[in-house]
Amino acid sequence: MTTASGLIAAHQPAWSEPDTLREVLHRLSGSPPLVDARDCADLVDELAAVARGEKVVLQAGDCAELFTDSAPDRVRAKAGQLHELGGRLRRTGRAPVVVGRLAGQYAKPRSYQVETGADGVEIPVYLGDAVNDLTATGEARRPDPRRLLAAYDHAARGLRTLAAGPATYTSHEALLLDYERALLRPDQVRGGVFASSAHSVWIGERTRDPGGAHVEFAAGITNPVGVKIGPDAAVADVVALVTRLLGNGTPGRLSLVVRMGVDRVGERLPPVVRALGEDAHRVVWLSDPMHGNTIRSARGLKTRVLGWMADEVERFCAVLRQHGAHPGGLHLEVTPDEVVECVDTDEDLGTGPDPHRYTSACDPRLNPDQAAALVDRFADVLAG
Repeated sequence: MTTASGLIAAHQPAWSEPDTLREVLHRLSGSPPLVDARDCADLVDELAAVARGEKVVLQAGDCAELFTDSAPDRVRAKAGQLHELGGRLRRTGRAPVVVGRLAGQYAKPRSYQVETGADGVEIPVYLGDAVNDLTATGEARRPDPRRLLAAYDHAARGLRTLAAGPATYTSHEALLLDYERALLRPDQVRGGVFASSAHSVWIGERTRDPGGAHVEFAAGITNPVGVKIGPDAAVADVVALVTRLLGNGTPGRLSLVVRMGVDRVGERLPPVVRALGEDAHRVVWLSDPMHGNTIRSARGLKTRVLGWMADEVERFCAVLRQHGAHPGGLHLEVTPDEVVECVDTDEDLGTGPDPHRYTSACDPRLNPDQAAALVDRFADVLAG
């Protein structure tokens, strides 16, 4: 997809029914904002405290939310897990900032555009409930623009439930640019425009081209934004991203979400931190220890090893401390359900994960005990 400004927007769906898409976007552009600009500004202030080493972030939730996850009981369960995990960070001496991958994480970029269905026929890959259905048939996987309206409605439903509980900021990957642009609203607090789809949005590893449309979108909004940084990210590209997205240098505006893998973070992260100079102290550094450690088990299921994740978190913290920067927090894929999608140790790869307790719509998530163990490891490192 090429935008009006001539930039390439990668990983956009091949929407069916262009006329319907235009009608849907027109309706979204006239809909109330999902979040308030004041709350987005408050999150920038909280993240600025994280950059100063005064607070710590837990950003966590589903890999890919299903629309059914907007049911009040599901939202309360997820928010409850987030706040329980955030509470575990208090022993670091820093107040936790809780940000959910919640009420909007309905779209996913994928490495492949097709997969083989049950009847051996190729079908489009699942791209998240905002685009198509998880059901593995050609018709269900057809990208349907009407689902963008459903995404808005389900996000609104989830936010109403969150409003009745402890304060929880929301976030998701700003992947579907048609949807995100339709929900831009004037920022009456700071001027300019903000993305009213969530308090914070991030740009993924696949769409972080400094000259691409996703970065252009993120540069134009006042929300706090994040960027995923993988092991193959060129140092010059990271510097360009920070220059473009940090704006006037306001701490709290930009988070770098490091997802390099346990074997590479110690080698690849130091030159990035050094190249950023003083800006390394203005960004928020988050560890995503999950995506860089994704493998296939002996049974062929995609999984992650908890021990590797914990080691990556520890190495991430060590690098930042060696360079005088603050480890700011964690970015995790978790669920309150008793799944077995990630395994605890290398030895478990031969038999796990358990296919009968593997319910993720996309990538493997940490169950409650695993999430608690990883958060505790991070807290121990920060407190040590």
